[in-house]
Amino acid sequence: MPVIERPDTARISWESDGPEDAPAVLLLMGLAYPAAMWFRLVPAFAEGHRVIRVDNRGAGRTGDVPGAPYTVETMAADSLAVLDAANVDTAHIVGISMGGLIAQEIALTAPERVRSLCLIATHPGIAHAVMNPQAVAMLMQRGQMTPQEAAEASIPFNYAPETPRARIEEDWAARFPLAATNEGYLAQVVGSSRWDGYDRMEGITAPTLVVHGELDALVPPENGRIIAGRIPGAELVMIPNANHLLMTDQPEHVTKVLVEWLDRNG
Repeated sequence: MPVIERPDTARISWESDGPEDAPAVLLLMGLAYPAAMWFRLVPAFAEGHRVIRVDNRGAGRTGDVPGAPYTVETMAADSLAVLDAANVDTAHIVGISMGGLIAQEIALTAPERVRSLCLIATHPGIAHAVMNPQAVAMLMQRGQMTPQEAAEASIPFNYAPETPRARIEEDWAARFPLAATNEGYLAQVVGSSRWDGYDRMEGITAPTLVVHGELDALVPPENGRIIAGRIPGAELVMIPNANHLLMTDQPEHVTKVLVEWLDRNG
Protein backbone atom coordinates (compact mmCIF):
# COMPACT_ATOMS: atom_id res chain seq x y z
CA MET A 1 0.00 0.00 0.00
CA PRO A 2 1.49 3.38 -0.99
CA VAL A 3 1.78 5.96 1.79
CA ILE A 4 2.40 9.70 1.64
CA GLU A 5 3.78 11.74 4.52
CA ARG A 6 2.16 15.11 5.15
CA PRO A 7 3.81 18.21 6.62
CA ASP A 8 2.39 17.40 10.06
CA THR A 9 3.98 13.89 9.81
CA ALA A 10 0.61 12.17 9.24
CA ARG A 11 1.07 9.15 6.97
CA ILE A 12 -1.88 8.77 4.58
CA SER A 13 -2.49 5.38 3.02
CA TRP A 14 -3.92 5.04 -0.49
CA GLU A 15 -4.23 2.50 -3.29
CA SER A 16 -4.69 2.40 -7.04
CA ASP A 17 -6.50 -0.04 -9.34
CA GLY A 18 -6.94 -0.15 -13.09
CA PRO A 19 -4.70 1.11 -15.91
CA GLU A 20 -2.43 3.94 -14.82
CA ASP A 21 -2.82 5.77 -18.14
CA ALA A 22 -6.64 5.85 -17.95
CA PRO A 23 -8.69 8.81 -16.65
CA ALA A 24 -8.51 8.86 -12.86
CA VAL A 25 -11.35 8.49 -10.35
CA LEU A 26 -10.72 9.52 -6.74
CA LEU A 27 -12.99 7.73 -4.24
CA LEU A 28 -13.56 9.35 -0.83
CA MET A 29 -15.25 7.33 1.90
CA GLY A 30 -17.52 8.40 4.75
CA LEU A 31 -17.26 8.75 8.50
CA ALA A 32 -14.95 6.17 10.13
CA TYR A 33 -15.11 3.87 7.08
CA PRO A 34 -12.01 2.49 5.33
CA ALA A 35 -11.39 2.91 1.62
CA ALA A 36 -11.91 -0.86 1.36
CA MET A 37 -15.66 -0.20 1.55
CA TRP A 38 -15.64 0.86 -2.10
CA PHE A 39 -15.13 -2.80 -3.06
CA ARG A 40 -18.50 -3.16 -4.79
CA LEU A 41 -17.74 -0.39 -7.29
CA VAL A 42 -14.02 -0.76 -7.96
CA PRO A 43 -14.18 -3.65 -10.50
CA ALA A 44 -16.61 -1.80 -12.78
CA PHE A 45 -14.78 1.53 -12.46
CA ALA A 46 -11.36 -0.03 -13.07
CA GLU A 47 -12.38 -1.40 -16.47
CA GLY A 48 -11.96 2.04 -17.98
CA HIS A 49 -10.43 4.20 -15.27
CA ARG A 50 -7.58 4.41 -12.82
CA VAL A 51 -9.31 4.10 -9.45
CA ILE A 52 -7.60 5.78 -6.50
CA ARG A 53 -8.87 5.22 -2.96
CA VAL A 54 -7.76 7.15 0.12
CA ASP A 55 -7.96 6.04 3.74
CA ASN A 56 -8.91 9.29 5.46
CA ARG A 57 -7.23 10.32 8.68
CA GLY A 58 -8.67 8.24 11.51
CA ALA A 59 -9.79 5.37 9.26
CA GLY A 60 -8.48 2.28 7.52
CA ARG A 61 -4.75 1.77 7.19
CA THR A 62 -4.06 5.45 7.81
CA GLY A 63 -5.58 5.20 11.29
CA ASP A 64 -4.97 7.74 14.04
CA VAL A 65 -2.43 10.40 13.10
CA PRO A 66 -1.42 13.89 14.29
CA GLY A 67 -3.76 16.81 13.71
CA ALA A 68 -6.97 15.82 15.51
CA PRO A 69 -9.68 16.86 15.10
CA TYR A 70 -9.47 16.07 11.39
CA THR A 71 -11.07 18.90 9.46
CA VAL A 72 -12.59 18.54 6.01
CA GLU A 73 -10.09 21.07 4.72
CA THR A 74 -7.19 18.95 6.02
CA MET A 75 -8.60 15.76 4.52
CA ALA A 76 -9.18 17.52 1.19
CA ALA A 77 -5.53 18.62 1.20
CA ASP A 78 -4.50 15.03 1.98
CA SER A 79 -6.52 13.81 -1.00
CA LEU A 80 -4.95 16.33 -3.36
CA ALA A 81 -1.52 15.26 -2.10
CA VAL A 82 -2.43 11.68 -2.97
CA LEU A 83 -3.29 12.78 -6.52
CA ASP A 84 0.09 14.49 -6.68
CA ALA A 85 1.83 11.32 -5.50
CA ALA A 86 -0.07 9.33 -8.14
CA ASN A 87 0.98 11.83 -10.84
CA VAL A 88 -2.66 12.67 -11.56
CA ASP A 89 -3.46 16.20 -12.71
CA THR A 90 -7.24 15.88 -12.87
CA ALA A 91 -9.70 13.27 -11.62
CA HIS A 92 -13.36 12.49 -11.33
CA ILE A 93 -14.05 13.08 -7.62
CA VAL A 94 -16.58 10.72 -6.01
CA GLY A 95 -17.44 11.09 -2.33
CA ILE A 96 -20.02 9.45 -0.08
CA SER A 97 -21.36 10.98 3.14
CA MET A 98 -18.39 12.68 4.88
CA GLY A 99 -16.41 11.90 1.73
CA GLY A 100 -18.93 14.05 -0.10
CA LEU A 101 -17.94 17.00 2.08
CA ILE A 102 -14.29 16.41 1.19
CA ALA A 103 -15.25 16.17 -2.49
CA GLN A 104 -17.13 19.48 -2.30
CA GLU A 105 -14.15 21.17 -0.64
CA ILE A 106 -11.83 19.93 -3.40
CA ALA A 107 -14.22 21.20 -6.08
CA LEU A 108 -14.38 24.60 -4.37
CA THR A 109 -10.68 25.09 -3.62
CA ALA A 110 -8.97 23.19 -6.45
CA PRO A 111 -11.44 23.27 -9.37
CA GLU A 112 -8.64 22.77 -11.87
CA ARG A 113 -8.12 19.25 -10.49
CA VAL A 114 -11.75 18.14 -10.98
CA ARG A 115 -13.03 16.50 -14.19
CA SER A 116 -16.43 15.86 -12.64
CA LEU A 117 -17.99 15.67 -9.18
CA CYS A 118 -20.25 12.94 -7.81
CA LEU A 119 -21.79 13.50 -4.38
CA ILE A 120 -23.40 10.44 -2.82
CA ALA A 121 -25.62 10.41 0.30
CA THR A 122 -24.12 13.64 1.58
CA HIS A 123 -25.16 17.09 2.81
CA PRO A 124 -24.22 20.80 2.60
CA GLY A 125 -22.70 20.97 6.09
CA ILE A 126 -24.33 20.24 9.46
CA ALA A 127 -25.41 23.85 9.97
CA HIS A 128 -27.70 23.66 6.93
CA ALA A 129 -28.41 19.93 6.83
CA VAL A 130 -31.72 18.20 7.40
CA MET A 131 -31.05 15.80 10.26
CA ASN A 132 -32.80 12.70 11.61
CA PRO A 133 -32.81 13.07 15.43
CA GLN A 134 -32.73 9.29 15.91
CA ALA A 135 -29.67 9.01 13.69
CA VAL A 136 -27.92 11.81 15.58
CA ALA A 137 -28.60 10.02 18.87
CA MET A 138 -27.17 6.79 17.47
CA LEU A 139 -24.03 8.55 16.23
CA MET A 140 -23.48 10.25 19.58
CA GLN A 141 -23.55 6.87 21.32
CA ARG A 142 -21.13 5.33 18.81
CA GLY A 143 -18.06 6.36 20.80
CA GLN A 144 -19.06 4.07 23.67
CA MET A 145 -19.64 1.01 21.46
CA THR A 146 -17.45 -1.74 20.08
CA PRO A 147 -17.31 -1.90 16.25
CA GLN A 148 -19.71 -4.86 16.29
CA GLU A 149 -22.17 -3.09 18.60
CA ALA A 150 -22.02 0.06 16.50
CA ALA A 151 -22.56 -1.90 13.29
CA GLU A 152 -25.65 -3.62 14.69
CA ALA A 153 -27.08 -0.35 15.99
CA SER A 154 -26.55 1.35 12.65
CA ILE A 155 -28.34 -1.23 10.47
CA PRO A 156 -31.69 0.65 10.34
CA PHE A 157 -29.84 3.85 9.39
CA ASN A 158 -27.56 2.28 6.77
CA TYR A 159 -29.44 -0.54 5.05
CA ALA A 160 -32.84 -1.02 3.43
CA PRO A 161 -35.15 -3.56 5.12
CA GLU A 162 -34.91 -5.92 2.11
CA THR A 163 -31.11 -6.02 1.99
CA PRO A 164 -29.96 -9.56 2.85
CA ARG A 165 -28.05 -9.99 6.10
CA ALA A 166 -25.37 -11.86 4.15
CA ARG A 167 -24.71 -8.77 2.03
CA ILE A 168 -24.49 -6.60 5.14
CA GLU A 169 -21.95 -9.01 6.60
CA GLU A 170 -19.89 -8.75 3.40
CA ASP A 171 -19.59 -5.06 4.20
CA TRP A 172 -18.57 -5.86 7.76
CA ALA A 173 -15.89 -8.26 6.52
CA ALA A 174 -14.35 -5.30 4.68
CA ARG A 175 -14.85 -2.85 7.55
CA PHE A 176 -14.02 -4.66 10.77
CA PRO A 177 -10.37 -5.55 10.09
CA LEU A 178 -9.80 -1.84 9.44
CA ALA A 179 -12.20 -0.45 12.03
CA ALA A 180 -11.62 3.10 13.24
CA THR A 181 -10.73 3.57 16.87
CA ASN A 182 -13.11 5.61 19.01
CA GLU A 183 -10.47 8.36 18.96
CA GLY A 184 -10.32 8.32 15.17
CA TYR A 185 -14.10 8.34 14.91
CA LEU A 186 -14.45 11.31 17.25
CA ALA A 187 -11.66 13.21 15.48
CA GLN A 188 -13.56 12.87 12.19
CA VAL A 189 -16.92 13.72 13.78
CA VAL A 190 -15.66 16.90 15.44
CA GLY A 191 -13.62 18.03 12.45
CA SER A 192 -16.30 17.38 9.83
CA SER A 193 -19.06 18.97 11.94
CA ARG A 194 -17.32 22.34 11.60
CA TRP A 195 -17.44 22.33 7.80
CA ASP A 196 -20.05 24.28 5.85
CA GLY A 197 -20.38 24.53 2.09
CA TYR A 198 -23.94 25.85 1.81
CA ASP A 199 -23.11 29.46 0.95
CA ARG A 200 -20.23 28.49 -1.37
CA MET A 201 -21.89 25.79 -3.50
CA GLU A 202 -22.88 28.17 -6.25
CA GLY A 203 -19.16 28.49 -6.95
CA ILE A 204 -18.79 24.82 -7.94
CA THR A 205 -18.12 24.75 -11.68
CA ALA A 206 -17.47 21.04 -12.29
CA PRO A 207 -20.18 18.88 -13.87
CA THR A 208 -21.96 17.50 -10.80
CA LEU A 209 -24.09 14.43 -10.14
CA VAL A 210 -25.92 14.09 -6.82
CA VAL A 211 -27.01 10.55 -5.90
CA HIS A 212 -29.12 9.70 -2.87
CA GLY A 213 -31.07 6.73 -1.54
CA GLU A 214 -34.78 7.39 -1.21
CA LEU A 215 -34.80 5.62 2.18
CA ASP A 216 -31.69 7.30 3.62
CA ALA A 217 -32.31 7.47 7.37
CA LEU A 218 -28.82 8.71 8.28
CA VAL A 219 -28.57 11.66 5.84
CA PRO A 220 -32.19 12.24 4.77
CA PRO A 221 -32.85 12.60 1.02
CA GLU A 222 -33.78 16.28 1.35
CA ASN A 223 -30.06 16.97 1.73
CA GLY A 224 -29.41 15.68 -1.77
CA ARG A 225 -32.17 17.91 -3.11
CA ILE A 226 -30.66 20.93 -1.33
CA ILE A 227 -27.22 20.27 -2.83
CA ALA A 228 -28.57 19.67 -6.33
CA GLY A 229 -30.57 22.88 -6.10
CA ARG A 230 -27.57 25.00 -5.13
CA ILE A 231 -24.86 23.69 -7.48
CA PRO A 232 -25.31 25.15 -10.97
CA GLY A 233 -26.40 22.51 -13.49
CA ALA A 234 -26.23 19.63 -11.00
CA GLU A 235 -28.14 16.47 -11.85
CA LEU A 236 -30.02 14.54 -9.15
CA VAL A 237 -30.64 10.79 -9.16
CA MET A 238 -32.70 9.21 -6.38
CA ILE A 239 -32.20 5.47 -5.90
CA PRO A 240 -35.37 3.57 -4.89
CA ASN A 241 -35.25 0.98 -2.09
CA ALA A 242 -31.88 2.30 -0.91
CA ASN A 243 -30.82 3.59 2.49
CA HIS A 244 -27.55 5.39 3.33
CA LEU A 245 -25.27 2.60 2.07
CA LEU A 246 -27.03 2.58 -1.27
CA MET A 247 -24.10 0.82 -2.96
CA THR A 248 -24.90 -2.23 -0.84
CA ASP A 249 -28.68 -1.95 -1.03
CA GLN A 250 -28.79 -1.48 -4.82
CA PRO A 251 -25.30 -2.30 -6.14
CA GLU A 252 -26.28 -2.90 -9.78
CA HIS A 253 -28.39 0.24 -10.05
CA VAL A 254 -25.80 2.49 -8.39
CA THR A 255 -22.93 1.03 -10.43
CA LYS A 256 -24.85 1.62 -13.68
CA VAL A 257 -25.64 5.24 -12.76
CA LEU A 258 -22.05 6.04 -11.79
CA VAL A 259 -20.35 4.27 -14.70
CA GLU A 260 -22.64 6.04 -17.15
CA TRP A 261 -21.80 9.36 -15.45
CA LEU A 262 -18.06 8.75 -15.70
CA ASP A 263 -18.31 7.70 -19.33
CA ARG A 264 -20.40 10.73 -20.21
CA ASN A 265 -17.89 13.09 -18.63
CA GLY A 266 -14.78 11.65 -20.24
